[in-house]
Amino acid sequence: MDPSAYLDINRKSWNDRVDLHMQSEFYDLDAFLQGKCSLQPLEVELLGSLAGVKLLHLQCHFGQDSISLARRGANVTGVDLSDKGIEAAKELAKKTGQDATFICCDVCNLPPSLDASFDLAFTSYGVLGWLPDLSKWASAVAKTLRPGGRLVLVEFHPLLWMYDNAFKSIGYDYFNTGPIRETETGSYAEPDANIVLETMSWNHPLSDAISSLLDAGFQLNHFAEYDYSPYPCFSFVEASGPGKFRIRGLNRRVPMLYSLIARKS
Repeated sequence: MDPSAYLDINRKSWNDRVDLHMQSEFYDLDAFLQGKCSLQPLEVELLGSLAGVKLLHLQCHFGQDSISLARRGANVTGVDLSDKGIEAAKELAKKTGQDATFICCDVCNLPPSLDASFDLAFTSYGVLGWLPDLSKWASAVAKTLRPGGRLVLVEFHPLLWMYDNAFKSIGYDYFNTGPIRETETGSYAEPDANIVLETMSWNHPLSDAISSLLDAGFQLNHFAEYDYSPYPCFSFVEASGPGKFRIRGLNRRVPMLYSLIARKS
């Protein structure tokens, strides 16, 4: 396969999701437009004060979290592969009166104009699996940060991606053995939607994420694992408290999230 083919496949997949997601209860755009923050308490705690912080939001989708970051005082630039998502993000920024910048590009090939520009890079929830090479990703992120700049990552735990969709058996390798090409009906925000999506993704163990950052010159300042998801975006989840969802039958026996903070040397 042409090395760029996965970009075209995944761009179409995310372009096809934009309208569906913006209309979904999952993203609750009406409440957001009335001022609701789309960030979870975990991200707010990890990010800390954002007043005056120049922040790069990677894989920003249609910009909801980017605008929430701007509302908290950050000077935000959002980046995403989906051109339709970026156009929607620009319109959403206008509607909310937030001065956020949005750029359509591959996060592993960020434009040189972003080099050494940012105090903080942020990315969250279902992001690394779309990238074939985390070393390339980590190097690209490092280039955008000023010396001493931070990366804050909150991501679904790679153990989850080993299971089949019913969470009944192991269906995929924990370690990256190459691309996983799939066709699915519906989306995590609207599982019953009449939409067919083709995707290419990669399973990355925790060691890939951490070692790629260390090799790119980062120092790891924080790492934690969590036994819940803040979103009901998996099959067979059940609420176990405010903002906490777990897989039925697995309960608290498996990690569902991890977070890390890494600082550029």
